[in-house]
Amino acid sequence: MNATAAPFSQVVEILLVEDNEGDIRLTREALKEGRIRNRLNVVSDGEQALRFLRREQEFAGMPRPDLVLLDLNLPRLDGREVLAAIKKDPDLKQIPVVVLTSSRADEDLLKAYDSHANCYISKPVGFEDFMQVIRSIENFWLTIVVLPPKD
Repeated sequence: MNATAAPFSQVVEILLVEDNEGDIRLTREALKEGRIRNRLNVVSDGEQALRFLRREQEFAGMPRPDLVLLDLNLPRLDGREVLAAIKKDPDLKQIPVVVLTSSRADEDLLKAYDSHANCYISKPVGFEDFMQVIRSIENFWLTIVVLPPKD
């Protein structure tokens, strides 16, 4: 990908790090209805997320994501630790990370931004509101923002 907004003809790679099956289904549905061709890969815990991003073990050969949607409350390694690891890794730190979490705690918000999250979104409770948030993420991050080039 060059240093322009993602062209519609190119597939945008998204990594969703989420352990809630309902939120995974809603995210898939919202992105499927979107205008941008995308491939959504899903992992359900923080350890899997880092292996995916580093293309280790069962994730060897997987594509580098253009965008990470990261929940904070995850099993094994929580999203706060995953975010910190991503942003400290020279090979990963340029990948935009959208924290998409149910947490509305000021402490989580501040820690996420201190760890260089690209944005922080509290998940809405209702179906339509959740779908609108995912569509807004798609619109902003995949049509307006210029994403870093892939390696």
